[in-house]
Amino acid sequence: MSYEKVSQADEVLIGTKQTLKALEANFVNEVIVADDAENRVISRVLLAAELKGVPVYTVDSMRRLGKACGIDVGAAAVALKKQ
Repeated sequence: MSYEKVSQADEVLIGTKQTLKALEANFVNEVIVADDAENRVISRVLLAAELKGVPVYTVDSMRRLGKACGIDVGAAAVALKKQ
């Protein structure tokens, strides 16, 4: 379900750095992280989302998450931007 949500979203911020910046600026409705991402990579995203009260959803594959975003590499985290 989350892969579909990502591929149909109007604006997706791809990667941990962009996700963190958007979380800090309160531009995010929800965050999606990949289960197979290293914890050291996504831990800051998870903490920032928790502090901001933004829901976090998980998917099983970085590669499939990247593909849903329209890129040829995996993505550890993505943010769906507020409208």
